[in-house]
Order: sequence, then structure tokens, then C-alpha cells
Amino acid sequence: MTSLSSASGNSTPQSDLSSILKEQAALLAELNRRRRTNLLSGYKPYSKQKEFHAAGNRYRERLFMAGNQLGKTLAGAAEAAMHLTGKYPDWWEGKRYDKPIVAIAGSESYELTRDGVQRLLVGPPMTEEEWGTGYIPKADIISSTRRSGVSGALDSITVRHVSGGTSTLLFKAYEQGRGKWQANTVDYIWFDEEPPEDVYFEGITRTNATQGLIAVTFTPLKGMSSVVARYILEHSPDRSVITMTIEDAEHYTPEERQKIIDSYPAHEREARTKGVPSLGSGRIFPVAEELITVVPFEVPKHWVQICGIDFGWDHPTASARLAWDRDADVIYVTTVYRQREATPIVHAGALKPWGAWLPWSWPHDGNNDMAAGPNLASQYRAQGLNLLPERATFEDGSNSVEAGLMEMLDRMITGRFKVFSTCGEWFEEFRLYHRKDGKVVKERDDVISASRYALMMKRFAKVKADAAAWKFHDRKVV
Repeated sequence: MTSLSSASGNSTPQSDLSSILKEQAALLAELNRRRRTNLLSGYKPYSKQKEFHAAGNRYRERLFMAGNQLGKTLAGAAEAAMHLTGKYPDWWEGKRYDKPIVAIAGSESYELTRDGVQRLLVGPPMTEEEWGTGYIPKADIISSTRRSGVSGALDSITVRHVSGGTSTLLFKAYEQGRGKWQANTVDYIWFDEEPPEDVYFEGITRTNATQGLIAVTFTPLKGMSSVVARYILEHSPDRSVITMTIEDAEHYTPEERQKIIDSYPAHEREARTKGVPSLGSGRIFPVAEELITVVPFEVPKHWVQICGIDFGWDHPTASARLAWDRDADVIYVTTVYRQREATPIVHAGALKPWGAWLPWSWPHDGNNDMAAGPNLASQYRAQGLNLLPERATFEDGSNSVEAGLMEMLDRMITGRFKVFSTCGEWFEEFRLYHRKDGKVVKERDDVISASRYALMMKRFAKVKADAAAWKFHDRKVV
């Protein structure tokens, strides 16, 4: 017998449900397709990633130095996609391009460029039907050209810009050498992983005419290099470095963070989890930063103090102020100063406010004759700095650099050498101070050297003349 609903052509409740489920499935599939082919619209950066992006509005050269798997390359890809398309989110505070650009992006080799930069921007390299699932929306990829000799690698892509024109992105590799990075004027360059110095400067040259941006994202496993030092130690109004540690990666729980930290060998732990340059076995002070860092406090009035100065011109003149708790035999670096290409009048003017009563330890070159006048030690004394009568030596009259460094290291290991957390310049040098072929690399060690001179002459440290303890205050160092 035929049912009334069938005879009248009406669907059953089961068929209605099936139709609804099919529609929902189709809708979900479409939403998933749109999400996968417009990844950029869902990008939500962590605070450190946002800081990196915002710095592009003030600095031409930016380094995003972070540990492994913390989101530095992802941030680089998202920003490159925004500049290529001109699609910026409401929260964006970085530089904006209101017209199409020419950009270059690359890494150490074509394989690494393909598997890192290209994958995040375009999609899985070996699955062409998935191209468009990276940070450049599929609808905005107009065309692409392949690179011969490297499976799945692209040579360039053409991207639709919101202004109506088209942007061009060229994929490069450091292994090509600087010659292959030469191109017509470009607006934006993204180095993913640390580039060789010659390639880096070629990138700057390509952007000179446009004053275009340079973005660098890497984990500093190569230690102290010229590119790392350019950002960390050679301060410039055109450069900024943003460091992201595992603590800034919001996708990890505290337990997961600790497991990751514990999984790395000790000599790579700071680089891989904190973005601190790794120096491996060449590091002079192989001591965790946390073991020597202390929060600034008011120095007790009965502690003795002494300062050290390292003279310089093209490399900075630097100073360090030490306080010595003789009861516990603990040395504290409390204040530092560092400035290049300035005269003794300028340096003394900055240092005298530390206290006219403070004794100052100084190196042998303070006695060197000056063609234009008195030696440096005499010049600083004339400016009111209380330099000790003789240059820095140990009690036995020796002045070995190695002996001084070993005393510092021994004190660090035994908990008898601490540094106030506000001494940023001291920690910059501490992180990069290293040996090459067994010898100390005498570069960018100015504040460390000043600390060493003061430590050598600690027997001449004094108590402040008046009864009141001095209050530590953070002094901005040029």
C-alpha cells in the first residue's frame, strides 16, 4: 500500500534530515576551504610577534631572534603576505604598503627555502592542488614560475594587491652567494635563518633606493657572527632586535615548556629556548644567566665599592661599578656605562655622578703617551675622576687577562659573582664573549674588561665616606 506522503510527493522525515546533514556538510566544507585558502585572515600574533611587526613602522632593519618552534618564521610569513597583498588587519601597527611591491624571501638553500618560506607562504611544495593554503590567500596568487633542478621549488610568484596592481615575490637561497641576490630595486626582503654577511649587505643594497624594509628571523645557533653583532651590539636608530623566549610562546603549557627546555643539551639551551646566541664550547663564561642575575637592591653602607674603566674610541669606552660584600665574599656589578667616540670630558661627566669618592681601576694603556697631550689617565684625573695611582694588577704585580677571567668564572660558578639585572650592556657582552682557536676574542668585551680591572684591584675598594647608604638607580647608558 502506497503511503500518503509518498503518493503526494512529500519527503519523509528521514530524507529531510539527510538533506539537512548534506547541506551542513557542504557548508562546513566550504567554510573549511575558505579558512584553508585564506589563512592570513585568521592570523592572531602573540605579543612578541606583534612587537616585531610594529617595529617595522620605526626601523628599517629588524631582527626577530627566537628559540626553535616559537613562531618566528610564521610571523615572517604572515607579514610578507600582508605587504604583498596590501591586506592589513585592524590591529596592525607596522609599516603599510599602499601599492604593489617587489620582495625577496629566502633561506640557506633552495630546499630549505622551499620547505620553510615557500611552504608557509604558498602551501605544501609537493602538492600543487594545495597551493593557496599558505599565508598568501589562494585568490590572490595570480601566477608562479618554477625553479629548475629543485623538485617543488618556486622561483617567483605574482600576487594581487588590493590597490589593483600586482606584487612580485622572488625566492632566493644564500648558497647562491651575493651575486644571485642582485636584482632591480626591491621594497622588502625577508631572510629566514641567519644570512652570511655578504648576502645580508647585498639585501640592504637592493633596498637603498626605496628605503625598503629588511626582516630577519632566526634562532642564533651560529653564535657570535657579524650579523648577530650588528643587531645586538652595534646600536643604530635604523635597527631593532626583538627576542622571543619560550616563555613568550603562549601555545605551550608550563609543563610543556620545561620538557622542551630539558630536552636540549646545556650548551644549546639558551639559543633554542631563549633566542640567545649559542657559543658552544667557545663560550668564556659557560654559566646560565639566571645563576648570576639579581634584582637591584640598596647596597649596604658597610660594603666597599670600586669602579673600573676600559679606555676606547672606535670601540667604546666602558665602565663598571662593583660592590663587595666582604663577609660573604660576593662581588656585585651594580652599574655600567658604555659609549664610543667621545672624549674624556664627556665620559668623566657621565661617570662622576656615580660618586666622587669612588676609586677607579684602569688598564695599562692609560699610561701611553698621547701625541696631542697628556696620557689618558692624566686627562681623567684632570676631569675629577679618582683614578688609582697605578694601573690594574693583581696583588703579585701580574695582570694576566686569563687569570682575571678565571677568577670571574670561578666566582660565578660558586655563587660569588652577581650582576644587577639592569646592567643590560654587561649581559650583552656576557652572552657573546667567546674564544676562537682557544684564544679570547678581544671584541665587544668593553664592560666585561672594565669589570675585570675593578675585580683585580678590589683590595683598594672603599666604603662611602658618609653614613647614608647610596640608593641604586638605573642610569640610561648611551
